[in-house]
Amino acid sequence: MKSLAVVNFSSEPHSVEVREVERPVAGPDDVILKVEAASVCGSDLHQWEGTNSWPVNYPVILGHEFAGVVDEVGERVTGWKVGDRVVSETAAEVNMHGAMSRQGLYNLDPSRKGFGYGVNGAMTRYTKVASRLLHKIPDSVSFDHASMTEPCSVAYSATIAPGYVRPGDRIVVLGPGPIGILSGAMARLAGAEVAIVGLDRDKARLEVAKKYGCEVIIGNPKEWAQTVDGLGADGVVDAAGVSATLKIALDVIRPNGWISKVGWGPQPVDFSLDPLVQKNVRLEGSFSHNWPMWERVLRMLGTGQLNLAPILGGTFPVEQWQTAFEKMHSGEFIKSVIKPA
Repeated sequence: MKSLAVVNFSSEPHSVEVREVERPVAGPDDVILKVEAASVCGSDLHQWEGTNSWPVNYPVILGHEFAGVVDEVGERVTGWKVGDRVVSETAAEVNMHGAMSRQGLYNLDPSRKGFGYGVNGAMTRYTKVASRLLHKIPDSVSFDHASMTEPCSVAYSATIAPGYVRPGDRIVVLGPGPIGILSGAMARLAGAEVAIVGLDRDKARLEVAKKYGCEVIIGNPKEWAQTVDGLGADGVVDAAGVSATLKIALDVIRPNGWISKVGWGPQPVDFSLDPLVQKNVRLEGSFSHNWPMWERVLRMLGTGQLNLAPILGGTFPVEQWQTAFEKMHSGEFIKSVIKPA
């Protein structure tokens, strides 16, 4: 059985096209998932543009944010059955006997391969998923919204999981992309005041940020950060990733504050890190997520505590993948969803 798939076939810019692919074969511990929705990530855009800074196993089917229905179960799979509505985590292949996995931090396993770059992803009708990655979708959550569980988990990991956000805190989020806006939403749910910072070209995205109760700033957030006592923000989430935003973060953070760096950027840092020392600032990288974070996010979606309607711009069939990508790349949409059916 063949179906259409969005395939990244080379490191050259714009080396993405629709191809026919075979239905995958389940191993004993796998399920075959009938994909109902695959959300587009900024990393998919980077691979489309050839600007990714991570290795890719070409050719590969794109898509690591997805939801669907179990269509087939491997012979050793327990706890799941055909017809179950599920989402999948992204750590497709890891060494479950490795040192990090034994601590429950399989997302940090050095041998990890993820969907959409290391192994085939989900921008197609059927994909193979290790059953250990599955989570049940609450009945009240649509496939479209469930497919965005992954970026919500990234935002949860960057903002809430470190345990620093307290009610009444003032948090600056640099970058109004999907992760930035969702990080702002997470901090708001934790009781913080939040300002999301962008550029003139980000006005459409910043309007979405307002729907989550965030203040929006175009330009330098230092005045907002210092409003209370002149010392700066309690925390900064750097969801843009370029060197310039880390420098801004160090400028606006208060002494003994924290910076969570979740945005990727290969550029070298070209400024002094002395303020990090002088202010006694905690700078933490944030990568991926794990089982309890996904369960928390799914409960938030299921109870309506977290509403994803503001960030979903539109849905597209596989054949219109490029339109879906371009809508996000231009900033018109925060998120696009591919519907493989």
